[in-house]
Amino acid sequence: MKVGLKWKVSFLIMSLVAITGLFWQTDVATSPIKDFLSEDNIVGSDVAWILAAAGLVLLMTPGLSFFYGGMVGKKNVISTMLQSFISLGVISILWVVVGFSLSFGESIGFKINGEHYGIIGNPLSYPFFKNVSVFPHHQMASTIPFVLFALFQMKFAVITPALVTGSFAERVRFISYLLFMVLFSLFIYTPLCHMVWHPEGLLNKYFGVKDFAGGTVVHMSAGFAALAGALVIGKRKKAEHKPANIPFVLLGTGMLWFGWFGFNAGSALAANATAALAFGTTTIASASGMMTWIFFDRINGRKVSAMGACIGAVVGLVAITPACGFVSIPESIFIGFITAIVSNSLMHWKPLKKIDDTLDVFACHGVGGIMGMILTAIFAHGENASLLHGGFNVFFHHMIALVLVSIFAFFGSIIIYFITDKIISLRVSEESENEGLDSSQHGESFNW
Repeated sequence: MKVGLKWKVSFLIMSLVAITGLFWQTDVATSPIKDFLSEDNIVGSDVAWILAAAGLVLLMTPGLSFFYGGMVGKKNVISTMLQSFISLGVISILWVVVGFSLSFGESIGFKINGEHYGIIGNPLSYPFFKNVSVFPHHQMASTIPFVLFALFQMKFAVITPALVTGSFAERVRFISYLLFMVLFSLFIYTPLCHMVWHPEGLLNKYFGVKDFAGGTVVHMSAGFAALAGALVIGKRKKAEHKPANIPFVLLGTGMLWFGWFGFNAGSALAANATAALAFGTTTIASASGMMTWIFFDRINGRKVSAMGACIGAVVGLVAITPACGFVSIPESIFIGFITAIVSNSLMHWKPLKKIDDTLDVFACHGVGGIMGMILTAIFAHGENASLLHGGFNVFFHHMIALVLVSIFAFFGSIIIYFITDKIISLRVSEESENEGLDSSQHGESFNW
């Protein structure tokens, strides 16, 4: 089989990355430098919990592959699952090379009234994890090794572009998707990550955005990128399909739910009361979303389905993500409840159904992230922390940030899709689409 130039270039880039890293490496056990604390500040229980949490978050990406893979047609199961799974390889390498620097490196931005506000990190702060050592960082991870913080955050970067794949499943070229994934991570994910989670970030420091575990950074960015992808790539030739394997969807949901405890409770970055609260609100919001979804389906004349129960559970998880460390467990029930109703309604809204978002990624993750951001601004506890606790300015700033993030993620993604398409055509041929991507793209087939 003839190998195209694009694959040779991809292999050359990987070779250069592997070799270049040898010249950037530093000893992770070297003495602390500026902004770092000594090893005496490390808390063993925090290290143990974040190590476990990082493993849980990693599990979410294979879980997502089962979740999405079971939903598509039988000719596209493997390709859809691989699109999620490959993110573990691509984004992990990208994160070490430059992604972590762009997300958590020294802030590059502008000043307002003498105060600095960051837009993105300096790519030369931690290239190839240079200076990412075993010592804690005094602002970002004061009780765990900085390298553990970097690896924990890497798992969030890994799953975000994987979430997008459900919107263009069954019709995208694999090599094009790899390029899109890299560009999306560099130009959409890392700026949002820096602005929301870096101490000097614009949305964090100026707008006071509360995003405990990624409702804005992960789910809104992925949701709007998914909507943009469905619009740019266009509809499938045969938009209707029978899900290949509902048990896969159930398995994937269980893995996602299990992994989400690391996603949310791990974002406390310590084994403390906040982690316990986030653990509780996470599971209860998901339970609420699941039950609301199936009841809402039934009263609207639809059958109670395993697929619906799974989608409802995931929508509840998405909605609670930005709020999980800031709200009570009773409030998490309401968050799962109201978000499931809104998401379910939009999933069946005729204007949105005209857009071939294959697995309804925007209706689940985009809408779930939006609802989570709004409800966090309403319910978050603490002095002047939210609308119900005297924080009208916080609520107002959240709404402004919501609009800005939506515009940035949506139109930024459209530009990235167009650039990707100009370099390597995004869509497979009609013949390949009819054959199925498992066979046409990967030479494999799903036999269950």
